[in-house]
Amino acid sequence: MHHLSRQDARRLAVSAQALTADRLPDLMAVARRLTVLQLDPARPVGAPSAQLVAWSRLGSAYDPAELDDALDRLELVDLTGFARPAEDIALFYAEMAAWPGVDAPAWRIAQEGWIAANAECHADILERLRQDGPLPASELPDTCAVPWRSSGWNNNRNVRMLLDLMVERGEIATAGHDGRERLWDLASRIYPDLPAVPPDEADRTLRERRLQALGIARARAAKAPTEPNDVGDVGEEAVVDGVRGTWRVDPTLLDQPFTGRTAILSPLDRLLIDRKRMVELFEFDYQLEMFKPAAKRRWGYWAMPVLYADRLVGKVDATADVGSGVLRVDAVHQDEPFDTAMAGEVQQEIEDLAQWLELDLKMSEPVGTDA
Repeated sequence: MHHLSRQDARRLAVSAQALTADRLPDLMAVARRLTVLQLDPARPVGAPSAQLVAWSRLGSAYDPAELDDALDRLELVDLTGFARPAEDIALFYAEMAAWPGVDAPAWRIAQEGWIAANAECHADILERLRQDGPLPASELPDTCAVPWRSSGWNNNRNVRMLLDLMVERGEIATAGHDGRERLWDLASRIYPDLPAVPPDEADRTLRERRLQALGIARARAAKAPTEPNDVGDVGEEAVVDGVRGTWRVDPTLLDQPFTGRTAILSPLDRLLIDRKRMVELFEFDYQLEMFKPAAKRRWGYWAMPVLYADRLVGKVDATADVGSGVLRVDAVHQDEPFDTAMAGEVQQEIEDLAQWLELDLKMSEPVGTDA
């Protein structure tokens, strides 16, 4: 059992996420360290989250074209909206082949039945992709005999729902984008030709990789609609002063020297995407407010958290007007008073962000001190 202070725990998390002064050499090193890059399309500051994550690790020398190039070369593969190193896809083959899985819940069995009821449409899509792929969903035939029923916005979106299930079954894969439309192709043309890893081994490897990327995590965490946040029994057990319950830690990161730096983070950054863990370890008050009415926002539509060494100390409310070539910073919210050094480093990071985005910086006022 390891006994950690909150600062120890924060430094584990920051080090695991490659946010220390020792920067990684390139994009693939970032992807392998973090295990995933979330390919969310939102770009209020002129670049999507995955690009901001890479910039915050690599600095302004990072060329955003590198991500598209890595996806085009299939060094990174898009699986359910996350770019993963291609070699990791084999960890999902056994799960895909066994879909819907042993002891599948009733809703999964119902999905399997819906695919069977639409066997002709399923076959039509596979054949069309075999002949003409990659293609967007808008060019794939909807010959479903039984429509998809939902109380939400997916009602009657037959092809879209069928495509998502075919991804889970390992039959098709994302093959890039044409503008805002996702392209689809046969998985055999996208995924690497590697043997499937046995299910138990694959599950443990994924949890080990996740803990290496997080540094410290709960054995069990709240279910997430995206990448899981829990790690099971991998790593070693730890307690954190002032925080209830036990944690799992990556022991290779313990007792390592730590040199922090300042970084401006995407709201979807893996350091803080598990909001409960963020509050427990960083004591940071934050929500992504893009879905709130403007009058109810405290920090901004896409306010970006500010990391200073091992603490989350504020938020930068910035938006890009790409047409006018401007990055507009309306506010820098200080969760704790900035001293002169902090203010200077945050100002420098904002200027670096604007330079990397190739936008002129317009600030309501320079980052000031409140200490």
